[in-house]
Amino acid sequence: MDLQVEKLVYGGDGLARLPADEHGRGKTVFLPFVLPGERVDATLTESRSGFARARLNKVLAPSADRVEPQCPYFGRCGGCQYQHITYEAQLRFKAEILRETLRRTAKLELATEIVVHPSEPWRYRNRTRMRLQHTPAFALGYFRGSSHELLPVESCPISSPLINQAIAAVWESGRAGKVPSTMHGLQYFANHDDSAMLAELYVRPQSEAGEAERFARELMSQLSAITGVALFATSPVEDESRQLAPLSSVRNEDAAVTGAASIIYHAVGHDYRVSAGSFFQTNRFLVDELVQVATAGAAGQCALDLYAGVGLFTLPLAAQFTEVVAVEASPHAAADLKHNAAGNVKPFRAATEAFLEQQAARLKPDFILLDPPRAGLGDKATAALGRVSAGQVTLVSCDPATLSRDLRQLLESGFKVEQVHLFDLFPQTAHMETVVRLVR
Repeated sequence: MDLQVEKLVYGGDGLARLPADEHGRGKTVFLPFVLPGERVDATLTESRSGFARARLNKVLAPSADRVEPQCPYFGRCGGCQYQHITYEAQLRFKAEILRETLRRTAKLELATEIVVHPSEPWRYRNRTRMRLQHTPAFALGYFRGSSHELLPVESCPISSPLINQAIAAVWESGRAGKVPSTMHGLQYFANHDDSAMLAELYVRPQSEAGEAERFARELMSQLSAITGVALFATSPVEDESRQLAPLSSVRNEDAAVTGAASIIYHAVGHDYRVSAGSFFQTNRFLVDELVQVATAGAAGQCALDLYAGVGLFTLPLAAQFTEVVAVEASPHAAADLKHNAAGNVKPFRAATEAFLEQQAARLKPDFILLDPPRAGLGDKATAALGRVSAGQVTLVSCDPATLSRDLRQLLESGFKVEQVHLFDLFPQTAHMETVVRLVR
């Protein structure tokens, strides 16, 4: 059928409609790899009571914003959704999606423009996670879109050059039969200037450690920039919120390490120790700018850094406040936070929700910075924040839907939105990072 695309929605799909009938406006149809204003030929693949899904067959009337994708895997790989769109248009559509999501879910009509912070559109990722299979033949790659089927991938244009060298090294070992059959995934994390790397290998529980450790040494000998390899025992099936994200499920486990257990990442004038299993921002070109915007103008006696990770925001805040209380739940990241912390930082290993419930009544911070995971703050944390007297809050979010849900509660507790920044930490994909500055 012919469909006219109206707009893009969060997640990467375009929205069109089936023809109207006697009941009124036609059912909503979602389909990937299209652009607003395009007329396309599509085939329905799923129909439910409230919406339908379709597969794109052919673009009949292309948008002026359409370009040829740079990656041969685009359209099959689940990692990217926007390579068919000019980068300038990607930014424009993301800002529109963010504004509409805030309007619809948070009931927030922005009085100011969204400040957009672009990235280098390619080779930006400093962290990439991939899957392995061993039968019928060795393959390394990503999941195909909307599936758990592996797509073999030998290069990734959104990952750094060093990560692509590591991808090639593992393919070479795999073809030579040197990759252990118990290994089902791996993750690369490159430092600030792409000169050194940590690797994490995910092996099935109860597997023979010696075989994986031999492969770790093999990998380090192939690529001298790999300074350490950590082995995590994990199930071959995990529930991930985003394919390329680091696994939260492995961060609570102890790792067997060959070589260095951590790497130094230089950002915003500081050297951060980042260990295997710890989270760090993934766009190597925008880290400094993200931190500078999130902490700009904040100063006083006490700041709270919640979901602090290894202390990316903590250290700049320590230069602007007499005292910083930094809270992190992950054992790996909390250990790095303690190591990285300045003398006026009080690190706590605790879940943010529990920390706020126990401490909210007595806390008197001037400023709070929040950088929660994709699931957002949730009801307990937002309710506790409403009882804290801070006059300034910066919320960093990687999901507009959970951001909007949390913002609605914060606005009801008396906060007002002062600024909204969209950081394009994930070019060529539908993901976006938002920094919201709130005052009360």
